[in-house]
Amino acid sequence: MLGDDAELTAAVLGAQDGDENAFRAVYRAVHPRLLGYVRTLVGEADAEDVTSEAWLQVARDLERFSGDADRFRGWAARIARNRALDHIRMRGRRPAIGGDETELSGHAAESDTAGEAIEALATGRTLSLIARLPQDQAEAVVLRVVMGLDAKTAAETLGKRPGAVRTAAHRGLKKLAELIGEDPEAVLDALPQQPGTLPSPGVTHACARTQKDM
Repeated sequence: MLGDDAELTAAVLGAQDGDENAFRAVYRAVHPRLLGYVRTLVGEADAEDVTSEAWLQVARDLERFSGDADRFRGWAARIARNRALDHIRMRGRRPAIGGDETELSGHAAESDTAGEAIEALATGRTLSLIARLPQDQAEAVVLRVVMGLDAKTAAETLGKRPGAVRTAAHRGLKKLAELIGEDPEAVLDALPQQPGTLPSPGVTHACARTQKDM
């Protein structure tokens, strides 16, 4: 188990035992990515409120959770997704993700290398691009790259087969690579084949794992 994952797993166990510092560590490690995921579902204006509702449920149900860091991220993502979909139904609106892909063509590129393109996936600028991808691609990319879930855990979160999630993430990343001015294959080749790390906005000690078997 990677160091960051080991730390998150230990923090989750501590939080389950009532350690408030451990729960804060869990929150700091997972919240930025969870917020990014919710933002793609409900939009910027409602993302904080929906994510807060998700954390209330996480805190309430934490003692019933069982698993390691990767399973915790997937569990938290499922809770956040359900809260987001409830919010969308209550407001009578469509999810924020989706839309016409032709709207993306006007966005300027800032990254000069494939590596920077991958790192940019953790930034608000690129999250705004992800939010305009078709829904299946947007969710797959955020869960795989930003949340750091493996294909199996992402598939469980979405209620799909791992192969379908890999395909959707692959297509979404190719589209993003085109939008930020990179060669699509170069960006895809830059994805680590073994678990790696991505920078997380506002978090210095916790990094999500990137793609597996994509």
